[in-house]
Formats: sequence, C-alpha cells, structure tokens
Amino acid sequence: MKKYLLVALLLAAFSVGAMAQREPSPKKCAISAGVLQGGGGLVGVDFEAMIGSHFSAQAGVGLLSFGVGVNYHFKPFINSSMVSLVYWHQGLGDSHTVGWVGPVYTFRAPKVFQFQIGMGATSEMRKVPVGLMYSIGVYFPI
Repeated sequence: MKKYLLVALLLAAFSVGAMAQREPSPKKCAISAGVLQGGGGLVGVDFEAMIGSHFSAQAGVGLLSFGVGVNYHFKPFINSSMVSLVYWHQGLGDSHTVGWVGPVYTFRAPKVFQFQIGMGATSEMRKVPVGLMYSIGVYFPI
C-alpha cells in the first residue's frame, strides 16, 4: 500500500510540474524539510545556497543524521530540478549505522513540493554495499 501511495504522489508531482509554468526565483537560497531529509534521518531539514549560475551547495541535519552535497540545477535558479552528489551519514556516535555516497536526482515542482531519488554506495562491511536514497518534502526559496 505504501509503495502505491508513493508512486501516486510521484506521478501527481510530475503532472503538476509539467503543466505549471516555472518562474525563475530571484532568491539564491532555499530551505527544505521533510521525511528522510537531512542525510536520510526520519525527519530533517536542508539549507541550500547557489554558488554559481547552475551550481549550489547544501548541508542538512535530521533526526540522528546529517548530509552534505553539491548540486547542478537544470535551470539557473534555486527552484529548478537538479542532480546532486551527496553524502548521507546515518546515526550519530554509538548509534551510527551507515554512511552513503552517491548521485541523487531531485525533482522540484514550481512551488513547494520536492522529492529525491538516487543510489548510494558504502565502504562499510555490509551484506548490501549499495542502497536506495530517497526523500520527500517541501522547499521554500529564501
């Protein structure tokens, strides 16, 4: 049931994004919050700042996690979709479970909604050395 709900949300987001005219945001920073944001924590927030015409950097914290990344936006403004190279560190101190590094695609609707999906690899001794990285949430240009 959860998988079907996620697929329905993704299809709705693509439909809304395809129909809406995206206006360039004059703002150069954004804050995003949601489920599995901030390095893959249960809930978290990310701060993102443009550092070039298409490039931005991000850092975030979540419930027992943190993450950093560099992003390439498809259009030269903060509210456009992007691809990223990210590091997600899940668990802190004795509760550290895994650190993931990998590429992520972030879809941003013209206003508010975003989701990420990608693949991460870990150098830690695990039965599965790669994993799915994803999150869903909202973003606000500031």
